[in-house]
Amino acid sequence: QVQLVESGGGLVQAGGSLRLSCATSGRISMTYNLGWFRQAPGKEREFVAAHSWSGGSVYYLDYADSVKGRFTISRDGARNTVYLQMNSLKPEDTAVYYCAAVQSGKTVRGRENYDYWGQGTQVTVSS
Repeated sequence: QVQLVESGGGLVQAGGSLRLSCATSGRISMTYNLGWFRQAPGKEREFVAAHSWSGGSVYYLDYADSVKGRFTISRDGARNTVYLQMNSLKPEDTAVYYCAAVQSGKTVRGRENYDYWGQGTQVTVSS
C-alpha cells in the first residue's frame, strides 16, 4: 500500500520560512516522480513544484512561476522523501500543501496525472 505523509506546516509571518517534508512508503521508487501542490480556500488545487528523475542520478526541477526563486524542492532518494523549502513566504502562499506521486513519463504539472496523494499540511502566512 502506498502512503505519502506530509509534515512541517504551520503558522509563520510574512518573510519567514518553512520546510515541508513528505515521507513515502510502499512502492514509490525512482519510477515515480514527486510533486507538491497547494489549495487555498475557494480555489482549485494548483501545481507548486516537482522533482523528476531523468535517468541515473540526473534529475529535473520544475516550479510554478509564483514560487520560482523562493521555494526549493529536493528529494532524498535513499529515504524516498521529498522536501519543499519555502523562503520569503507571502500571505498568498497560505494554503493546504499536498505532496503527490506520478509515474515517470507523465506531465508533472497536471494534477490529474498523479496516482497517489498525501493528506495535506496547512501553511498559514500572516501579514
